[in-house]
This record gives sequence, C-alpha cells and structure tokens, in this order.
Amino acid sequence: MKTTITIPTTLNDITLAQYKEWVKLGELKDIQLQMETIRIFCNIPLISVRRMRASDINDITNNIFKMLETKPTLINRFKMNGVEYGFIPNLDDMTFGEYVDLDTYIGNWPEIEKAMAVLYRPVTIKVKNKYLIEDYNADNYEVMEDMPLDVVLGSIVFFYNLGIDLCKVMTNYIQTADKDSLMEEQILIANMDGITPFMLSLKETLHSLKISLN
Repeated sequence: MKTTITIPTTLNDITLAQYKEWVKLGELKDIQLQMETIRIFCNIPLISVRRMRASDINDITNNIFKMLETKPTLINRFKMNGVEYGFIPNLDDMTFGEYVDLDTYIGNWPEIEKAMAVLYRPVTIKVKNKYLIEDYNADNYEVMEDMPLDVVLGSIVFFYNLGIDLCKVMTNYIQTADKDSLMEEQILIANMDGITPFMLSLKETLHSLKISLN
C-alpha cells in the first residue's frame, strides 16, 4: 500500500515542536536517525517509514539535513494558526518583566518557546510596514511551539549578532574615551560583563543546534 507523505522543503515547513523532538534524538546510528527524521518532519508513523524504499529514505533525509544547515535571518511577521504575529516593534520599549523573561529563556533551548512569546505576539494594528502587537502575557507560550523553525532560529541569530555589534561599539568607545569619561567607561565595562554570559549562552545554543554563524 502506497503512503503519501509531505516532505518539508524549507525551514518554514518545520515547527519548533518538531525540531525540539528531533534535537532530542542525540547520537542515533545513521539508519535510525534517518527513520526518525522522516517520522518527525514528515509526520508519519514509523511503521510507514519502514515500508519505504531505502533509496527514497536516503534522498529525503539528505535533503532535510542540507535544509537544516540553512542560515536563518530575522523574520518580522508570520502567520500561525490563522493569526498574524509580529516581532516586538521596539526593543527599547520592553518592560522589565519582558526583558527578564527574554534574558532567562533566549539561551535556554528546552524552554525557548517562552522567549518566543516575548518576542512575537499577535498583531493588533497594522499600517503598511508598521504595526502594534498585544501586551505581553507570560502564560501564553505553549502555542509558540507551532512556530515555523525559520522564525525561531532567525530571532536567535539576530540577538547573537546584535550582541556582537554592541560589544564592538562598547569596546571602540572604551578604547577612544578620554580620562573625563572614566565613570561612563566603568558603566560600559559593567554592561559588557552582563552581555558576555548572554552571548555565550546564545553561542552554545546555536552551536548545539549546528547553526552556522558565518
């Protein structure tokens, strides 16, 4: 009996929940990894995977593995379950609670959906390229596991690159500051001490997920 399957062709075709399940597979042997990869990303029972031709399994998994190496970029808006979500319009306007939750979960892969709930919320008003989003509700995070993978990874890479740029700006300022700016220099150094562990956690997350930073 033939089985019709839907094969993901882009990161947008994979949900965060699927990817989190796949990451948990760890170091499976090649054939086991291939079978589980198709089961998870093509959403079919393992018994159906076992009935497939070996050549088809190789072709499908090779394409999926190559796709997973795609470098993601920031996506400002996307639709999920019929609802349009938008990236937080102005990071400078984040509340203290939003900042704390984002800082806590952005480098914590097992609970990354909680960070996504800070960054992406339903769009309430939209005028051309500008929009507003709902107020933050820390309890509304489970739905974020349905997010497209490209949105999730793109936002993580965005914050990693943002941190790198911020560190460069601070370093350049400290190196060129005059003696009258000693207090400002000390404040910047203190801020860099706070950014460093944040950057390391993001880098470790991206490295564990084999996401290219080049």
